[in-house]
Parts: sequence; structure tokens; C-alpha cells
Amino acid sequence: MKCLYTRTETVSAVARLTETQLVAFIEADLVRPLHSEDGPKFRQMDIARLELLCDLAESHALDEDALGLVMSLVDQLHGVRAELRALLDALEAADPDFCARVTRRVREARAAAAG
Repeated sequence: MKCLYTRTETVSAVARLTETQLVAFIEADLVRPLHSEDGPKFRQMDIARLELLCDLAESHALDEDALGLVMSLVDQLHGVRAELRALLDALEAADPDFCARVTRRVREARAAAAG
């Protein structure tokens, strides 16, 4: 798998992406390529993000402001997911009795929130 993509390679790698869209996504700060002497370089995660942006723009006719909002929510969700993974990893390493108490408290809190 290639690590860094040029602008041309990026447009080729993302089926529905045009050069005009790529420039617009960069200017709207929806994707942040690395900067190099040879121009912008895109990582695999940028390719995946651009695929999602194209899907959202095409299937839901979202403009750049709406795309920015959606991508902000996606980024927040990824952040929460990483924090949850770290918490679960820490719980796996903790004392089993402590884990059982935490699990019980989480279930109680979920039941109370459900009404």
C-alpha cells in the first residue's frame, strides 16, 4: 500500500473525485494534506476521507458547509471511540472486582437514562 499520494494520484485513487472538488475540499479545510516541496501529499486516511466526502456530497447533495458539519461530527465520533477503546483497555488490565463494579454502574446508569 502506498504511503503518500500526489494530487494527481489522489484524484485517480478516488473514483468520483475531480481536481476542482479536491481543491474545494482543501480550501474548505475538509481535508488537510501534508505539505512538501513537491506540493501537497495525501495519506491513506486522506484518501478514505475524500471517498466519504464524495459519497456525502453526491448521495445527499451536501454543500461544503454541511460537509464541514458532518465531518466535524465524524471526527468527534472517532475521538470518542478512541477514548472508549483506551478506557476499555485500562479496564481489562484492572482488578476483576473493580471491573465488575464499573460494569454494574454502567448498566445502572443506562437503565436510569432509558427511563
